[in-house]
Amino acid sequence: MAARSSHRSAPAHTHPDDVAVQAALAALADPVRLQLVRELAKTDDWTRTCGSFDVPVGKAACSHHFAVLRAAGLVEQRDEGARRLNRLRRAEFEARFPGLLGLVLREDG
Repeated sequence: MAARSSHRSAPAHTHPDDVAVQAALAALADPVRLQLVRELAKTDDWTRTCGSFDVPVGKAACSHHFAVLRAAGLVEQRDEGARRLNRLRRAEFEARFPGLLGLVLREDG
């Protein structure tokens, strides 16, 4: 049996080195995106699918939020079959914006 190909194109990623601080802050200012980043920070890379997050938005809005996070250099995604897996680009983002992610991830922040 032949492997099924995905009907969607691979996600485009922006490296944090190509992101302005204003874009990073704007991406992190949204409560849903902040929740996604915080949940990703608590899990191993490539273990969370887009549908595994309990966020108060529909599928299309969730896809939009992930696109914003990719454009801000915060998230990297890859497809495995029908699943889209995620990882927080912690090291790359920290190298570009030292300390910013740590502040955002603080529970009292």
